[in-house]
Amino acid sequence: QVQLVESGGGLVQTGGSLRLSCLVSGDKLSTYIMGWFRQAPGKEREFVAGLRWGPAAPRYADAVKGRFIISRDNAKNTVFLQMNSLQPKDTATYYCTASYGSSWYSPDVWGQGTQVTVSS
Repeated sequence: QVQLVESGGGLVQTGGSLRLSCLVSGDKLSTYIMGWFRQAPGKEREFVAGLRWGPAAPRYADAVKGRFIISRDNAKNTVFLQMNSLQPKDTATYYCTASYGSSWYSPDVWGQGTQVTVSS
């Protein structure tokens, strides 16, 4: 079982940037698909970005393409989400996720979440 601990959320003005971090612990990390999801008040959770530990192209939701970047530091077992040009619609609780199999959009493990608030 993998464990996920997010950090880096906070309050930022429109147009600002934040970087979220997800410290990953557990076995066989290289077999997981790591991701970020978010949930805004009154809305369902939605996929934001994902990538494999191995060499592969990341995936992004259309709403964040060109603004968000997902990356990893294998040596530190950490996944990052760099969020640029933030907008009020990005306000949500952001969750780090891990998928054991091949599904990018149905994670098996969720972190506790970190709040991101973008003020207008």
